[in-house]
Amino acid sequence: IRSVVVIPGSGEFAYATTPVTRGTALGERVPENVHSFAGTTDWAASIDQLVQDLPNIENVSLVTSWFGTDLRAGHCVLRPGVESATKQTRPLTWHVAGETRATAHVVSATDGRANYGGTPSDESVREAIADLNDRGIAVTLTPFILMDLPPGNGLPDPYGQAVEQPAFPWRGRITVDPAPGLAGSADRTAAAEAQIAAFLGTASPSDFSISGDEVIYAGPSEWSYRRFILHHAFLALAAGGVDAFVIGSEMRGLTHARGADDGFPFVAGLLQLASDVKAILGPTTKVTYAADWSEYFGYQPADGSGDVYFHLDPLWASPDIDAVGIDMYWPLADWRDDETHADRAIARSVYDLDYLKSNLVGGEGYDWYYPSQAARAAQDRQPIADGLGKPWVFRPKDMAAWWSNLHIERRAGVEQPSPTDWLPQSKPIWFMETGCPAVDKGANQPNVFYDPKSAESALPYFAQARRDDLVQHNYLRAVLEGFDPAHPSRVEGLNPTSAVYSGPMLDPARIYVYAWDARPYPAFPAMTDVWGDAANWTYGHWLNGRLAASPLADVVDTLMADFGSETWDASSLDGLVPGYAIDRIMSAREALQPLEQAYFIDTVEAGGELVFTQRGNATASVVIAPGDAVEQRPGAALITRTRGQETELPGAIKVRYVDRAGDYRQLAAESRQLVGASARVGEVALPIMLAATEAQAIAETWLHESWIARERVRLSLPPSRMELSPGDVITIGGDAPDCQYRITEIGHAGALDIEARAIDPSIYARGKASPRQEAPPDQPITGQPEVLFLDLPLLRGDDPDDRAYIAAIQSPWPGRMAIYRSPSEDGFRLAATTAGPSLVGELTEPLQPGVAWRLDMANHITVRLAGEGLRSISEQALLDGANLAAVRSASGDWELVQFALAELVGERTFRLSRLLRAQAGTDVAAASGSPTGAPFVLLDNGAAAIDLPPVQTGLPANWRIGPARLDIGHPSFTAASHAFERTGRRPLSPCHVRGSRVSGDLDITWIRRTRRGGDSWEALDVPLSETSETYEVDIHDGDTVLRTLAAAEPRVVYGTAMQAVDFGLIPAEISVAVYQLSAEFGRGTARRAVL
Repeated sequence: IRSVVVIPGSGEFAYATTPVTRGTALGERVPENVHSFAGTTDWAASIDQLVQDLPNIENVSLVTSWFGTDLRAGHCVLRPGVESATKQTRPLTWHVAGETRATAHVVSATDGRANYGGTPSDESVREAIADLNDRGIAVTLTPFILMDLPPGNGLPDPYGQAVEQPAFPWRGRITVDPAPGLAGSADRTAAAEAQIAAFLGTASPSDFSISGDEVIYAGPSEWSYRRFILHHAFLALAAGGVDAFVIGSEMRGLTHARGADDGFPFVAGLLQLASDVKAILGPTTKVTYAADWSEYFGYQPADGSGDVYFHLDPLWASPDIDAVGIDMYWPLADWRDDETHADRAIARSVYDLDYLKSNLVGGEGYDWYYPSQAARAAQDRQPIADGLGKPWVFRPKDMAAWWSNLHIERRAGVEQPSPTDWLPQSKPIWFMETGCPAVDKGANQPNVFYDPKSAESALPYFAQARRDDLVQHNYLRAVLEGFDPAHPSRVEGLNPTSAVYSGPMLDPARIYVYAWDARPYPAFPAMTDVWGDAANWTYGHWLNGRLAASPLADVVDTLMADFGSETWDASSLDGLVPGYAIDRIMSAREALQPLEQAYFIDTVEAGGELVFTQRGNATASVVIAPGDAVEQRPGAALITRTRGQETELPGAIKVRYVDRAGDYRQLAAESRQLVGASARVGEVALPIMLAATEAQAIAETWLHESWIARERVRLSLPPSRMELSPGDVITIGGDAPDCQYRITEIGHAGALDIEARAIDPSIYARGKASPRQEAPPDQPITGQPEVLFLDLPLLRGDDPDDRAYIAAIQSPWPGRMAIYRSPSEDGFRLAATTAGPSLVGELTEPLQPGVAWRLDMANHITVRLAGEGLRSISEQALLDGANLAAVRSASGDWELVQFALAELVGERTFRLSRLLRAQAGTDVAAASGSPTGAPFVLLDNGAAAIDLPPVQTGLPANWRIGPARLDIGHPSFTAASHAFERTGRRPLSPCHVRGSRVSGDLDITWIRRTRRGGDSWEALDVPLSETSETYEVDIHDGDTVLRTLAAAEPRVVYGTAMQAVDFGLIPAEISVAVYQLSAEFGRGTARRAVL
């Protein structure tokens, strides 16, 4: 595989290389795009897996989706969409084409869950393109349309098949209204032209510009197809350019619609877009259109007219189109479960590579077709023929003939005089998509997708709902090997060389396999709570999680060669082995046994070599007539039948295996017989990596096989039946047709003494067990912590002066949290750890300014918490310092406040009253009050205390806070910058400021307060806590400082002369601000007073 399609095409930050989180509630930050063990974004982890699993990768088709709103072209708008209009993300916010989250289309939801992920943000697309370019992978940008039409949309169906448009349909169903073929259809009228013109819109390249790396649009107010495509072209340009660009995909309902002049107006629109995109991105960027495999080769209206159009030829012939793009999902099989269907005689199984390759130029869509579903059920195949000798005109698979010939249209069955503009062999073909669902008989109908929410959801023809990775694997092998001229197993003549450009018809480097998901395995599909489409992976086209497996036949071949065997045949083995361990020295027999047990292999000697076969893969059973048997001894029965006792059979089978999706854990799958008297348990340990479903299927098959095989037959046959070998399936004449036996032993003593056991081939169908959801990764994905930096005064008299506090909250709490600090971008050192989350909340209503130093009975705090609740305390406990909290005030400072009463008034919401405000000198903050939304932190426990070196306080620092068990570079760490302001050294405001006049002088006095040790009643004065006692007093006229007075004691005189200079007279009252000074901090908190 050299090229893949990268999906999902939706997911607001699915393609971002920057980790993004969203806030779901206070303290709950959930990762948007980090869900893997790798500790990187989903994109990085997934693309790392891509490069590892597909080392030959050269090209990526990056799918980005906008949302269509109507199947009627004249009513359909195409808009970028979001999952939620109110989601808050960081550090990236969602922007696409000038839309913000508040203005974008909101994707429909079912039971409160979005039906699609949002459009990838423009920034995330730029990041993805840059990352792929850095890895040396060429980018093909593929704009894509998802139809957001939920059930109950009430929109008229242009096809007239239902009362409303089908749920979440294929974009290829967008058409004119009424659709072609219906009475009164707009097809072939001016109305079709008008509807398609409305869909295309009038946006032009001149309406777009790039500012920085943002695409700016200043054109008509429309959400049209042209705006959709041109925006992506400019987005590619802003990202530094791409290797190739797709101007649309599978728009069959529009490319088939004709105008009044019998032309195809949408094809003309694509032609103009190809020219515009080529001009925007430059001549080195390759441009194509990805046609559906039923669309690329022409249009033959099902109206009995005999008309044949090569409607896309103006596009394919355009100099602005560099390749013919085809989404190729050809059926390569027509397989059924019965033993009599038409292909049973020509192929060993649906996995037969030769069979699949033969249908690249044969089978349905080449040799024959089914005119109806009834014909398909009966295998009534009608040959594809043409009276003019050009059957390739009607064969979607006859790509070589289409590519190699002139194209001559027909009207009423008659060829036109001149060919179209297509020049044979002039351009390469690219498969813009090809793939196969990993489901039973996926090769029968590889174009269908399993998605229960969509009206398009289906399993392939005649498929059962069981996972089958092997059919996907072999389908892709058939396509990749068959079309590769350099591969030794190529299909000769399938991919001719052009006489025009000297390259192959189909560029093997441009077979884009669908699909690789940007969400990494195994997180996707295990995390169903994160991704609503995760369950679709089981039967879907995804490559993730399926590539790390080798064909069973190759594994057996390798083992046989390693053990020195010379002749064997394992070519008939079907299966994939994701991983297999040989953990000790052992014989070839011992090494093969686990594979034989897991894949139900029989090993027999035939023609001098070991032949490996699988039960259930045998050809039609050999019928043994009762008269064919010979006597084993005189008078004995010719055929002896025995039945084993139930008590000798296992009542349960337990299979131990290595979990392929769960970090290689040892797990067990068990199947129990619900009836019967047996208490026996059969158990086997398989050193094989398996999915849970695969292991369960093995256990169930073993159990069924054991009970079916209790029926045994013994008989002797004449030497003329020497063609029989162990492992062959026989049916004894006279028994029911479905009563089959597998030969287990043959003795050669004249006659052939045969022992056989009953078998039911249907039980060996791969993946027969009910699908099981893969277990999610053990490592919890925790998002990032919310972090609050608290510049607080000293909380206790013995605290260091330079103590700072950090509160961290996260839900779920990831365990011990580590706090790292660095003055630069590297060299981080551990500053502290915290074992539990802080108790944090936010105010749901404002806290008004309040009184200081006494109970505030007038105000209360209403707070919604992120964690556990609060409790009331006694007044004594309050006075002892309990229930101390920090609330950020309108001034930006933290007020320290205590509360005695806590009343639950709503979900996690408390009303706190009997408040002690302005604690520890935070009276300025208390006087400011706090607005709604202000953070609240309970300081009784949880906040991490950090003692900073004095030389580091007040200096900016970088911080990293995250789970202590993870590396500091993990996306679960919050990065922030903050400088603590040495608030612990700030002197408290003086109190009791007084003024008295003596002969006109104003004698100003106050009482000093202390940061430390001020609670003793015995001391004559509180400690100074500073190197010297100094103060400053500002004289104010309003907000203007007129004069500053200095003092070395809690007293200063403002003389009459100074007053006269400052005010021009002796004022009746004077406003002052008194500060205590600190040699380390400077001015402390002011005390304002009017004297």
